[in-house]
Amino acid sequence: MQAASTSTSLPTNTLEVTLAIALTLLVAGAMALLAGTLTRRLLRSIEGDRFHVQPIANATVRIVRRITFALFTLVLLFPSLDDAGVELQFGLQGEDVADWAARTGIRVAMLVLLAFATNRFAASVIRRAEGEVLLTGDAAGLERRKRAQTLGVTFRRFLSALIWSTAVLVILREVDVDITPVLTGAGILGLAVGFGAQTLVKDIISGVFVIAEDQVRVGDAAFINGVEGTVEEINLRTIVLRTVEGVVYTISNGDIRTLANRSKDFAYYVITLGIDYDDESDEVVEVARAAAEELQQDPAYGPHILAPLEVFGMEDVTATQVNLRFRIKTLPLKQWDVGRELRRRIKRGLKARGIKLPSQKLEVTLRKDA
Repeated sequence: MQAASTSTSLPTNTLEVTLAIALTLLVAGAMALLAGTLTRRLLRSIEGDRFHVQPIANATVRIVRRITFALFTLVLLFPSLDDAGVELQFGLQGEDVADWAARTGIRVAMLVLLAFATNRFAASVIRRAEGEVLLTGDAAGLERRKRAQTLGVTFRRFLSALIWSTAVLVILREVDVDITPVLTGAGILGLAVGFGAQTLVKDIISGVFVIAEDQVRVGDAAFINGVEGTVEEINLRTIVLRTVEGVVYTISNGDIRTLANRSKDFAYYVITLGIDYDDESDEVVEVARAAAEELQQDPAYGPHILAPLEVFGMEDVTATQVNLRFRIKTLPLKQWDVGRELRRRIKRGLKARGIKLPSQKLEVTLRKDA
């Protein structure tokens, strides 16, 4: 009698239960594949050929598939078990779970999925816009590239925070949580932060103006408060500089007093060349012009030079030498490469003509008293 009672508590329609579970998993898997395929096509239309080299794109497809599979499994499993005659003896009944999933659960899951997909799609659109800028090959393309990268990073972070904040508030409302106190508390907290963190607000406002006015971009070579380096990050609160020695400086935007951008639109490389009093300055200028013209014909350096060599002439006369000054216009961040090569070729040209650079001399005059 006891054994018979135990057997009746187990489901007798094992085949129907197995078919119900298999059908649920099959439908959930099919919907996951469909959602993944649609997501992949949408991302490919946005990313183009860059889709296959973007790890975040493939990760987005995988996450969309998993969330869709879990969502449809949760929605369909309990009703399927009810239809198969299984009476669950723990927790919520199948009807209760299905009712909650249909009214609230599916909407919460869809909100999470929508927020995630919107965030990734927005990031893909911004990266696509950056990629379109990178395709331009003219001299102004480098400037547009820097600005696009700077604005792209800022917009991605801002949109991500906005999307997820909105999603959290909507989800709280869906689960019957009154968000009015949350919004009120956020407003009071924001007001308190505004009074207590004036430096933070000052940094953020200054950062907005730095980005909006295009004062400096990621990748620029800049002097900020006497620190020279390459701009690695521009945030709403800070700017990150890395010096040639690899030292990283983090400077608050509100603390910026002097900002000098060495790679905005174009750059100049200035050469001050000292020659001996006995050498002809015109001949030295001729050598410098010839070296610059030869450099412009070089396919490795010519595309970086924007204008012929400018000769300022005799800049200074000292006790030991005469200083001549030259200047050549280049693309941003290319002035050092072009300048070093130009110096090398000028030195080679001077040596070919037998012109030696001045060296330190010491003249001693001996007097003989009467």
